[in-house]
Amino acid sequence: MTSISRLNGTLSPSIPSRSGASSPLRQKFPSDNLRPFIKTLLIKTFTNLNWDLNDKLKMSKYSKEVSEKVKQRMIEIEPRGFKYIVTTTLTENLGQAGRADLACHWEDTDSAIQEMFSNDSIIFTCLAFAIRLP
Repeated sequence: MTSISRLNGTLSPSIPSRSGASSPLRQKFPSDNLRPFIKTLLIKTFTNLNWDLNDKLKMSKYSKEVSEKVKQRMIEIEPRGFKYIVTTTLTENLGQAGRADLACHWEDTDSAIQEMFSNDSIIFTCLAFAIRLP
């Protein structure tokens, strides 16, 4: 029998454990250790950056470098037991409005960390996922 749990106003089926018994308590990724790192990295990297329409390769390089640094920090925080995904978006700030939402269904041990930076020229978003290995 599958039970239904309510989380943030949405209904999700609970996932039964593989053995039928409750699984041992597994540690959640310590996202509170990663969030300040990302915030500081974005401020240091992008505070004085202006969008360069003529150099797309340079703009792409910023996204890739931040992704790599965040992924490396995640490995330093918790080197085993998780798969890591980091996605970044760098766009020109033309005064447009924006909104992003995230919906996931996973175990309590998994984490999603989102940080954003903007100035008069750019908008940068970083999403980092830590997904517990089975």
